Amino acid sequence: MATVVTVSLRWLGHAGFEIKADGKVIYVDPYRAKKYVERVPDVFDPATLVLVTHSHADHCDPDAILSFLSDSTVIIAPKDCAEKINRDFKSLTAGEETTVRGIRVKAVQAYNVKRFRSPGKPFHPRGFGVGYLITVQGRTIYHAGDTDVIPEMKELGPIDVALLPCGDTYTMDNTEAAEAALAIKPRLVVPMHNWDKDTSDFRKKLERRGGIRFLAPKEGEEFVVQ
Repeated sequence: MATVVTVSLRWLGHAGFEIKADGKVIYVDPYRAKKYVERVPDVFDPATLVLVTHSHADHCDPDAILSFLSDSTVIIAPKDCAEKINRDFKSLTAGEETTVRGIRVKAVQAYNVKRFRSPGKPFHPRGFGVGYLITVQGRTIYHAGDTDVIPEMKELGPIDVALLPCGDTYTMDNTEAAEAALAIKPRLVVPMHNWDKDTSDFRKKLERRGGIRFLAPKEGEEFVVQ
């Protein structure tokens, strides 16, 4: 009988996730600010791979990254994270991909079209950061990074789990995240980067349309990709 390998995810708070499959451990945007350490105080397994979507402090946290490293950990991050990370890492621009120990990683677009720090200056301009498509053990997980709803979302291909920001201010809000989910059509949607805001509107909007499962895990809660 063939061995069934599960893929599990755990929300670490904010935009941070741990992904485990077949002995491999992936961390995406780990952010260990005090409140997240208090909520998820675990000792973590060493990383096979660490992915960083962009250089903002709540996504590129060098202390968190360093705490997960082993001698063989691979880090993938935008080039402007270099001063913070201060060690060797790879960079992928949108459209580029690589494979690390059987984990396929593709960088995709992530940017603002309607959220600006000042007129004409978006918080996340096109080319500043990325999202990632992570394929492991036949499951594809989309971590959107910090983004608004963008046209490229319709072209991502089959997605098992979409991790979508919905906190407004810097990213999509609940309504827009539901719109993005309907464009992406994943099997499962998980909200993130919500700044402790309620995500029930996100869930209700998806439920009215049907066909996409919604899960809002507690911080530190593990769930399995079916």
